[in-house]
Amino acid sequence: MEEKEVQGAPVHKRRVRYSGTHPKRFEEKYKEQNPEKYADTVEKVIKKGSTPAGMHISICVNEILDFLDIRPGMQGLDATLGYGGHTTEMLKKLEGQGHMYGLDVDPIEIVKTKARLKERGFDEDILTVKQMNFADIDKLVPETGLFDFVLADLGVSSMQIDNPERGFTYKADGPLDLRLNPEKGISAAERLKQMDMEEIAGMFVENSDEPYAEEIAREIAKRNRKRQYIETTTGLKEVIETTLSFIPEKERKEAVKKSCQRCFQALRIDVNQEFEVLESFLTKLPGILAPGGRAAILTFHSGEDRLVKYYFKEGKKDGLYSDVANDVIRPSAEECQRNPRARSTKMRWAIREGENSHRN
Repeated sequence: MEEKEVQGAPVHKRRVRYSGTHPKRFEEKYKEQNPEKYADTVEKVIKKGSTPAGMHISICVNEILDFLDIRPGMQGLDATLGYGGHTTEMLKKLEGQGHMYGLDVDPIEIVKTKARLKERGFDEDILTVKQMNFADIDKLVPETGLFDFVLADLGVSSMQIDNPERGFTYKADGPLDLRLNPEKGISAAERLKQMDMEEIAGMFVENSDEPYAEEIAREIAKRNRKRQYIETTTGLKEVIETTLSFIPEKERKEAVKKSCQRCFQALRIDVNQEFEVLESFLTKLPGILAPGGRAAILTFHSGEDRLVKYYFKEGKKDGLYSDVANDVIRPSAEECQRNPRARSTKMRWAIREGENSHRN
């Protein structure tokens, strides 16, 4: 029976339900998006080596906690709050004494995460959440003072990747957006309209080492000239498929998949100015750490890792850090099996010069 609007009341819409046991569309995976209510379903998805829709599984938690050596009374910063998994574990170490700050640029997810953490018992007395870019960490210090520990996880959260409306994945149709903050800047679709072939190719090479950068860029530029602009995620995937049609059929599927991953990554880095933002953060990081303060950074591709390695080593040379990681720390094989998105993770750390009174 069809529901009717009664006296101006909004029409009640039933929740979308899926047929069968394996929902394909993001909005149909309502059980996965409610971990508190459907814990069994979420655990089954994780055990299969997948990340539940709308959720993010924190990476290298034990390694981070071991290094940061958090104790009650300390003050810490999660510069990339995301789903709040790392923050939750760091807050537990404070045992209700001290304070944590969490930053995120995403206006959509930050509201959900703040509510999620409050439900877990972490309110304003112990946690302050701010919507800001971690490139601006120096603006925090006049208000907060220096930090005993800082974490930055440079990966895009699974909640953003999984939601087709955000345009981060080639696996589902959605607007080609890719902005971490969709309220600022321009979308990836608009960015591609602005660039000529040489600029597009250069972006694909510099940001993700795409081997077919020139060929893909030529196809995009050709479509731009005809005003056949790429507006959607599947539109960009189709361009890549068309461009790589010369590859033998046996190898083509894997080649298209890899090129899609690289091109989407390159565009995401470009529209969010990720390298510039990271350099700003790394330049300012020593200035927000208390003497003896510790910083851990998770990276997910070689460009990020090179920047972190360079700034940490230069910081040690300049006497800003007493010690830095000589080698990267990687997640265990068990963690990678449980969470495939952990496979490309590298962790580096640095310790600020001086003695930290909280550690004595």
